[in-house]
Amino acid sequence: MRIADIRAVPISFPVPADKSVRLGIGRSVKRDSVLVRVETDEGHVGWGEAHHGRCPGAIAKLIDTTMRELVLGLDAHDVAGVWARVYKMQLASHGMGAAAALALSGVDMALWDLKCQATGLPLVQLLGGSAKPIKAYAGGIALGWQDPASLAEEAQRYVQQGYRALKLRMGDTPVRDIARVRAVRKAVGDEIDILTDANTAYTLDDVRRVMPAFEECAVGWLEEPFPPQDRRAYAIAAGLGRVPLAAGENHYTRYEFATLLEDGHVQFVQPDLSKTGGVTESMRIAAMASAQKLTVNPHTSATAINMATSIHFLCAVDNPGYFEGDVTALNPFRDHMADKAPYALDDKGCVRPHEGVGIGLKIDQHFISEHPLIEGPCYV
Repeated sequence: MRIADIRAVPISFPVPADKSVRLGIGRSVKRDSVLVRVETDEGHVGWGEAHHGRCPGAIAKLIDTTMRELVLGLDAHDVAGVWARVYKMQLASHGMGAAAALALSGVDMALWDLKCQATGLPLVQLLGGSAKPIKAYAGGIALGWQDPASLAEEAQRYVQQGYRALKLRMGDTPVRDIARVRAVRKAVGDEIDILTDANTAYTLDDVRRVMPAFEECAVGWLEEPFPPQDRRAYAIAAGLGRVPLAAGENHYTRYEFATLLEDGHVQFVQPDLSKTGGVTESMRIAAMASAQKLTVNPHTSATAINMATSIHFLCAVDNPGYFEGDVTALNPFRDHMADKAPYALDDKGCVRPHEGVGIGLKIDQHFISEHPLIEGPCYV
């Protein structure tokens, strides 16, 4: 089974002003993604998702040109071999770094989907796992910078939907962030897990100021207070309080995660399957984290493909943490891209992988064609 064609499909939709959310990386004005379609000489088609990298047109161009030439004609069953070739030719030497990792992630995800189509098996089974409940938190582009009372009301809605954990968007000012966390804790009680995400917007002084209040409110983690390259800041922040740090959605390949794990300052590991190198690399990262008794809590991206794939992945590793449920108010890429929703929440706040071949979804190509690329930034 040889790779006969590969094509990137960049897609977008505008976010109306009344559905926009402000967080540490700006205000959302549109959502983007880059789907990857891989076809074999036997007629099988696999779909993957490459993160848009804030420039979906560039990621799509990389896939359609350089990435395509590197993988055409290769054995579609040899996913690890394809991964190694792309890494050697595009990432390891004179490559495009993060952009190549994003592109490779989508290709790798599509190749695993192809293996499922050829064997008739669900992804979790091919990966050596089985269906089981995975605890979920309410995340996505939601629970952002707003009045504490309004945020508490939004948080209560998700608890009523069945979520037993929530992730609040921090990275504003310490005073306002503390007020938001306290309001949500008071509203949802002590039985709901509260997680926080600063989207790399904090300074060390910000962390020093919020830590006592976050400890008081039993915050489960502080995610990405700093950019991933700022290792010194992570080292200092880890000693400023007892709220553990989380990071990983902006770390690429197992090599960057090796440094993250060696440093030992982050207690929750968060690879994004559409960014760090796909399913193949995320399984390797999970094994590395398992050796240090750490869970993997994948960041999920824009579409149903990444979301459903992440659940299969979590069920295939021995150290699953949280699944990030997308409670974004408006996301047609979650709701209408496939024949069913990517996940359903049970009465214990958990999700399970879909049954059926692959990730259990059928992609609606007509829907995709109705959402062409919109140029420009997705956050302003």
